[in-house]
Amino acid sequence: MEFIGELILFLLATVLLGQLFARFNLPAVIGQLLSGIILGPAILNWVHPSSTISLFSEFGVILLMFLAGLESDLDLLKKYFKLSFTVAAVGVVLPVVFTGLASMAFGMGFLEALFIGIVFAATSVSISVVVLKEADQLNTRAGTAILGAAVVDDILAVIVLSLFTSFSHEGGRSGLTDNFFINLLIEAVYFIVVWMIYKWVAPYFMKAAEKMDVNYSVVIGSLVLALAMAWAADFVGLSAVVGAFFGGLAIRQTPQYKEVNSSVSAIGYSVFIPVFFADIGLSMTFSSVIRDSGFIVVMTILAILSKFWAGKYSSEVFGFTKNEGNIVGAGMISRGEVALIVAQIGITNHLFPEDIYSSLILVIIVTTVISPFILNYFIKKQTQA
Repeated sequence: MEFIGELILFLLATVLLGQLFARFNLPAVIGQLLSGIILGPAILNWVHPSSTISLFSEFGVILLMFLAGLESDLDLLKKYFKLSFTVAAVGVVLPVVFTGLASMAFGMGFLEALFIGIVFAATSVSISVVVLKEADQLNTRAGTAILGAAVVDDILAVIVLSLFTSFSHEGGRSGLTDNFFINLLIEAVYFIVVWMIYKWVAPYFMKAAEKMDVNYSVVIGSLVLALAMAWAADFVGLSAVVGAFFGGLAIRQTPQYKEVNSSVSAIGYSVFIPVFFADIGLSMTFSSVIRDSGFIVVMTILAILSKFWAGKYSSEVFGFTKNEGNIVGAGMISRGEVALIVAQIGITNHLFPEDIYSSLILVIIVTTVISPFILNYFIKKQTQA
């Protein structure tokens, strides 16, 4: 019952703050993020991180990325694959180099600095997806490039993390085995299976679900398929959000996708997705801000610029306009839950100094909170042009 009380606070705060920000023509998701900061240890200290909140939060991000897959135009994703790969690859290299060198300047060893670079190599477009959807920009070529780059970025970040933990002799296991190359082979097999599900399994599976004389059988069937793909992705060492996104893509090509989209949106946006955004805010505290202020400021600036430049200039090379490049760059800034997960792996396996963990989390939170403001600014410039 304690969690029920916390859930009531979350839902009230996310709705009220979301409405407040919407009134000022700002993304409502920023209000949802701030609700966690206000209710959590940073300010009021009414709600604390817990396993139940984390469970709801994880389910929320899975549903969010499943919905992103449902609303994605696969033809556009195919069309901009080279761009997506380039944006993602440059977006992994620049943060590792920039933030890694900065960490060494703050006195950290090479492996510690390298791991911090890997933390900031990750991208979470969960928040960008919401901002793009609110502005009806998800299926523009900039929105599609962001989605495609985020999927490739996540895969590259997982590979880099797996490589680091396999060869540093300091990290724990980041896949099914202790062998990086076998893990890579298993992950390749996973994507082959995903393609088979997309091509053959999903259409027949959804048709069979539709024939069942059970309420919401189509919605239940789609969730079973998507959750199974998310679970399998996590099982082989990838992020669950990758599986959820591809689950959405698989359902997208079926005639039932509109019914699924409507029902799952109601489930996700009424409970689980607000908890996910609020949970990010719960991780924020201000206890180490003064002591590590220099580290926080430098890392925040480098974290923002490295992703922004990677997205902006990579997309402009492929013929995007200047403002479209700005949108792609802004959409890649947010680190969100992916970076938080990587940082958690790092602290669990003693891959960087424990005394900077809170500051690292704060930088991740700041980039996550700032990114929708920047993205919203460039989207408005694009629509007014």
